[in-house]
Amino acid sequence: MEMKDATTALAALGQDTRLAVFRLLVEAGPAGLAAGVISDTLSVPPATLSFHLKELGSAGLVVAMPQGRSIHYRADFDAMQDLIGFLTHNCCGGDAAACRPARSAPGVGRRKSPAA
Repeated sequence: MEMKDATTALAALGQDTRLAVFRLLVEAGPAGLAAGVISDTLSVPPATLSFHLKELGSAGLVVAMPQGRSIHYRADFDAMQDLIGFLTHNCCGGDAAACRPARSAPGVGRRKSPAA
């Protein structure tokens, strides 16, 4: 993955709604979800969701799959793996085992704000 592609992907994920959409699609797996299901699940108006899906698609993170009269969206898992690989390339001086998180619970690795 090139620096420009990584920057575009990270910028797309750097917005709360888009990150929530992407995480939901990752959770849904290769089958993806219909736009209406995404909208209902995240309580995002359809027009707003359309904008965010377009941004994620432009960043190469989401793929649209027309199915009849609706459109299903799925995370592009190859792109996600490429981004993870880009971020962890040469992690910990090449010691991949040292780069693994201690736990995989939600929220692990979050930084606390300076005021906390």
